[in-house]
Amino acid sequence: MWKIYEHNNAVKQLDSLPTEILKRYEKWKDIVAISDTNGLKQIKGFHDEPLQGKWKGYRSSRLNIQYRIIYKIENELLLVQVVEVTAHDYRKK
Repeated sequence: MWKIYEHNNAVKQLDSLPTEILKRYEKWKDIVAISDTNGLKQIKGFHDEPLQGKWKGYRSSRLNIQYRIIYKIENELLLVQVVEVTAHDYRKK
């Protein structure tokens, strides 16, 4: 079973998200915790993909047409680090 770590910035962003997005995020966390990103690949609606450029080494999953989760996988620790839940803004801060 995978552990999901939410960065402080992500936790702050979660507080201001619509309820529909929060529910989808909780579902995303359940899937990742049980079956890692292979479970996300089975559900096409998440459009899970690796990022490029400044975000190289990170991945993105779609919560809806606007909101994305940006995260990184730490294989040695079975850890998924959620960096941001954002309204499709990939500028690294």
